[in-house]
Amino acid sequence: MKPLPKLNFKAICTTDLEGRNSKVQISDFAKPLKKGLMLREFFQGLPNILAAADLREAAERIITAKKLGRPIILAMGGHAIKVGLTSIIIDLMERDILDALATNGSVMVHDSEAALVGATSEDVAATLNSGQFGVTEQTGSIINRAARMAAKKNQGLGRTLGENLISLEPPFLNLSLFAATVRLDKTITVHAAVGTDVYNIHPEADGAALGKATMNDFHLFCCLIANLEGGVFINLGSAVIIPEVFLKALTLVRNLGRQIRNITTINMDFIRHYRPQVNIVNRPTQDGGRGFYFIGHHEIMFPLLMALVLEKLD
Repeated sequence: MKPLPKLNFKAICTTDLEGRNSKVQISDFAKPLKKGLMLREFFQGLPNILAAADLREAAERIITAKKLGRPIILAMGGHAIKVGLTSIIIDLMERDILDALATNGSVMVHDSEAALVGATSEDVAATLNSGQFGVTEQTGSIINRAARMAAKKNQGLGRTLGENLISLEPPFLNLSLFAATVRLDKTITVHAAVGTDVYNIHPEADGAALGKATMNDFHLFCCLIANLEGGVFINLGSAVIIPEVFLKALTLVRNLGRQIRNITTINMDFIRHYRPQVNIVNRPTQDGGRGFYFIGHHEIMFPLLMALVLEKLD
C-alpha cells in the first residue's frame, strides 16, 4: 500500500465566532431554581430550547384554540387512569378546557372498576396461570350490558356506559370519566377492538352488540373531527387504536369536503412509537398546523402541560 499524502493541518481556515450563526442563545437558557418557587415562575424559568420550547408552544396553541372557541379533544388509553389522572381530566372538563374524550376499550375497564370499588389494574402475573385473569364478574357484566343497550338504542357505547354507571350509584361515581361526561354534557367515544380487552372473555360478551355500539361511537367521533379546524387533538398513551381511528376519521371527513388543515396534534407517551408519530404528529399536519410528541410518564407530563395551560389562561 502506498503511503497516503500528508495534509497541512496548519492551513485549516477558521471562522469568526461572533459572526457565526448559532442555534442556541444564552437568552434561551434556564433561570436558576430557588426554594419556594411558584409554578408560574417555574414555567418562566424553563429553557426556551427543544422540548421545553415545544411545551410552551403546545400550551399556547391550546389556549388560542380555547379562546377562539375551537374544540380540545383528549384521546386516551387505559394507562392514564391506572396512573391516577382521572380527577385531573374531570377537573379540566369542569373548567371547560376539554370538550370531548375518545377512549380505547381498556378505559372502560379501569374507569368502571374505579367507580364500582375504588380500585383497578389487575395483577396479571398472579392469575394468568390459573386462568382467572380478566374474568371479573362485575367488570364484564356492566360493560357488555352497556354494549347491548347502546346497540338496542342505537347510541354510542361511551354515553351508555356513563348513564348506566350513574343509574347504579356506585360509591366512587365521582371518579368516573364516563359518568362525568354525562353529568357535564360532554362527548365521550369508545373505540373497542375484539379480543383485546377482558370484557371480551366474559360470558355476556356479544360481538354484534359491541360492534354496533362502537361503530356508533366512531360515527360520533367523525363528527367531532369534522369540526376540528383550528382545534387541538391530544393522544395520551394509546399506541395503536387511537392513532389508527384518528387517521381514518380524518381522511373520512376530508373525503366529505371538510377542510381540516390548521390543527394542533399532541402525542404523549413513555416511548416513541411509529403509529402515533406518523398518524398523530406527522401526517395530519403535513399541509398545515403543528404536531408535537412529548416523551415522559403520563402522571408527570400531562399535569405539567395542563398546569402550564391553566397558568397562562389565568
